[in-house]
Amino acid sequence: MTRLRIALLAACLAGLTACATTGGSGLPDGVPADAEQVTRTESNGDQITEYRISGQLRAVQVVPSRGPAYFLYDRDGDGSIDGDRDDVPQTYFKLFGW
Repeated sequence: MTRLRIALLAACLAGLTACATTGGSGLPDGVPADAEQVTRTESNGDQITEYRISGQLRAVQVVPSRGPAYFLYDRDGDGSIDGDRDDVPQTYFKLFGW
């Protein structure tokens, strides 16, 4: 019985180690690792990172000086953030990560 517990514990620890080492690239969903990143800091302290592929805007990450970071995406591939003038673009907050 003790060997079974040790084997089960070892399997669980191996699984947790694998989860911890497969962390993402830190890029937004759908943005490849070779995307060009340009980061600027606004006068109010907000940090804005643009992700471009072949010069075309794909996503924007906004890290405000206060509050959670959020992402804005170009889902239809036209090179501009989704949403029209009367509509606010969809904002995606990252809820969990490790």
